[in-house]
Amino acid sequence: MEYHSPEIPEGINTSKEHPLKEFFILVIGVVGLLAIILFSLSLAAEHLAQYVPFSAEQRIATLYEDTLPAEKNIDPGEEKIQRYLQQLADQLAAAESLEPGMTIKVHYVNDGTVNAFATLGGHVVMFRGLLEKIQDENTLAMVMAHEIAHIKHRHPIKALGRAVIVGVSIGLMSTSMGDSMTSRILGDAGLLTTLKFSRDQETQSDNTAMQAMAHHYGHVTGADMLFEILQQEHGDDGLSVPQFLSTHPLSEQRIQNVNNRAV
Repeated sequence: MEYHSPEIPEGINTSKEHPLKEFFILVIGVVGLLAIILFSLSLAAEHLAQYVPFSAEQRIATLYEDTLPAEKNIDPGEEKIQRYLQQLADQLAAAESLEPGMTIKVHYVNDGTVNAFATLGGHVVMFRGLLEKIQDENTLAMVMAHEIAHIKHRHPIKALGRAVIVGVSIGLMSTSMGDSMTSRILGDAGLLTTLKFSRDQETQSDNTAMQAMAHHYGHVTGADMLFEILQQEHGDDGLSVPQFLSTHPLSEQRIQNVNNRAV
């Protein structure tokens, strides 16, 4: 019996695909997997964060209160505004039936910034710039009730939990990037002023705010005026976006939701 070595076809162990194509497919797959893992972890952190006692959230906020915009040299007129805003907040907080121990502290800042925000520990910051755009108490009540609703639904602590998980996860992949992000979140760069809320959270706060207005005033007149003001501030050139829009993103669905309820 005669044996012979068969001729091996050339390139039998070589892929027909270009090496760079295979590399990019691999990279996209890894990045996609990491994105799914990161998204899942952030959702888990957001869900678990709401179970942190509000008293613990207040203690966290106490550590960073000096990062809030300063209420410097408040004159008697500004003190009057501060008292009025706090009074309104207390009334709307009662209308929203906040859980026991959940208190609201309003900070009036004499600054032209068109903004207002809620943050950890029940703090609500209102800027003169936004108040100057508001023509009546109903519209102001919509802003205030909206910010209180963020606190009621624990959006600040959820945002913090999500941000910490993202920072830690990125830190596992890139030490320098992770350290930088974590230091911005938990460092002295303004923890209480940098938390962001999702569009769903904004819509939830809109709905709760309008329920509070209906309970307190018997109607929701003025709720839609807030969005008219913000759209006017946006400007036709699309460049002059008020800071309020950067922290409270508008969407046509959100505006329509408020308009429908305000009718």
